[in-house]
Amino acid sequence: MVLVHGYPDRQDTWGTLLARLPLDRWHVVTYDVRGAGESDVPAGRAEYRTERLVDDLVAVLDAVRPDGERVHLLGHDWGSVQLWDAIATESTDPRLQGRIASFTSISGPSLDHIGLLMRHPRNRERALLRQLLHSWYVDAFMVPLIPDLVARRSPWFASRIAASEGLPQDHWGPGLPDDAAHGLELYRANVLRRATHATPFRTDVPVLVIHPLGDRYLTPVILENLDQRCSDLRIERVDAKHWVHVTHPDLVAGLLTEHVESHRGR
Repeated sequence: MVLVHGYPDRQDTWGTLLARLPLDRWHVVTYDVRGAGESDVPAGRAEYRTERLVDDLVAVLDAVRPDGERVHLLGHDWGSVQLWDAIATESTDPRLQGRIASFTSISGPSLDHIGLLMRHPRNRERALLRQLLHSWYVDAFMVPLIPDLVARRSPWFASRIAASEGLPQDHWGPGLPDDAAHGLELYRANVLRRATHATPFRTDVPVLVIHPLGDRYLTPVILENLDQRCSDLRIERVDAKHWVHVTHPDLVAGLLTEHVESHRGR
């Protein structure tokens, strides 16, 4: 079981959830994505492209399952975004082919799927506009220098976000300013580029989407037509906010365990 964190977290964001997982039966692996925590900081923006993040996932899989056996994936936020790319290419990428048993997505949509929804609104213009309003910060992150300076002073903002999201005040440690500043490149390297070059995909990997109804960053429109991308799709709408894996670990652990155990034979 490989868990991939989002922005501006590190792998320790999974600590509360890990305590609820059946570790006597599962081999669970977490890692810091590039630019965060103990991982290296790339030299250029292009190195934050999701294609490079998938390369990192492959490197992790090669290290922990060199036998090529299947693994289960769980991603939150940008961790989920990059894993959508992995399962979208699982059937054609020889490095991933036959190696992914299931995928659980929390609060992180496929950039291709979002781009296709935007390109073909089909009477959902108001819903997409609402999503764009909820994603106002993405445009702000594209501005040069200012977001970076703000991120370096992020502890004050972090305390406000933690309080509003129901997170412990110590959810982010002293490395947050660096992690937040480096992680801005995820948005800059991917969002506009992928929105204008969205590619249709179809996956047979079993997918569980956990969608927090109180997510202030993602609205339900991201779920529309998702069954056109996934042959085996389950969507669970839960009464929680964006960091549901931290605030409701028992709920997430239960859904995740059920999903993984039902696909262990794959």
